[in-house]
Amino acid sequence: MNDPIMTDMRSEYSKSLIQVGHENSNVVVLGADTTDSLKTSGFGKQFPDRFFNVGIAEANLVTMSAGLAVSGKVSFASTYAIFLPGRAVDQIRNNIAYPSPPGKKGLNVKLVTSHGGLSVGPDGGSHQQIEDIAIMRVIPNFRVFIPADTIAVSKLTNLMASEYGPFYMRMARSKTPLVHSESQEFKIGKGITVRDGSDCTIAACGITVRMALEAAEMLQEDGISCRVLDMFSIKPIDGEILEKAARETGCIVTTEEHNILGGMGSAVAESVSESYPVPIKRIGAQDMFGESARDAEIPLLLEKHGITSFNMAKQAKELRSKKI
Repeated sequence: MNDPIMTDMRSEYSKSLIQVGHENSNVVVLGADTTDSLKTSGFGKQFPDRFFNVGIAEANLVTMSAGLAVSGKVSFASTYAIFLPGRAVDQIRNNIAYPSPPGKKGLNVKLVTSHGGLSVGPDGGSHQQIEDIAIMRVIPNFRVFIPADTIAVSKLTNLMASEYGPFYMRMARSKTPLVHSESQEFKIGKGITVRDGSDCTIAACGITVRMALEAAEMLQEDGISCRVLDMFSIKPIDGEILEKAARETGCIVTTEEHNILGGMGSAVAESVSESYPVPIKRIGAQDMFGESARDAEIPLLLEKHGITSFNMAKQAKELRSKKI
């Protein structure tokens, strides 16, 4: 594959917030002392009366966002993934997801985080959020996104702004390679086939989508045709695209920057087991915490947990022998 174009999700999120802020005067943005890091402070410079930095108080961040939503605002609340939902799951559940106006489900709050997964690296195991998908996808009324690149961040930010209800979206800390084209459509509950194939499938999300494409290239060299799916919509999960992949390729490898328990891989396994069961292998953190890794060492940390293109290709080869 050609060398990828690397772009920054937080910068794109900031640009997208300003765009939706111009389009909708009800959009408000809140942060918890990480507004410079997440670059949401750019929204504050454009719209100072619609920007709130609550300080290191994540429970207040969530509750204030809920209160603004009740008053008719479209609330975007952002900080690091380890703090949302890490510190405020009670407030997220009871103040955003549970209260439902007549005919609606939950409040109109969008929780958007950065610094998710093991690739946070230097922040250490205590700040490498590998449980958030599991937490957020079991809270009723929430929808959960893990974008693969800045194009996805932009499209999904606009989608969330226009769609009523609670969302959770997690971005990466480091710059990420472009995977999608500007013409790519993103729909709630719909995965994307980024590469077709007939012998096996790799279902990925976030930074692992690019790795999955690299794995597919490796497999092609061995005469194996590998389908790659971007399952950015973790909840609702796209059961249709997964059943099609199961029927047509016979096995699925899942890969994510999250604990394999309760994450995207679990969501895929749940869906496929009810529609068209096939062998599945989940790649991700193996029910263990991460550890400190300098930026240059992050690939080694991911390798320790098997989150590499080489391992994806290896697991796909092994899984093919178990096809029914």
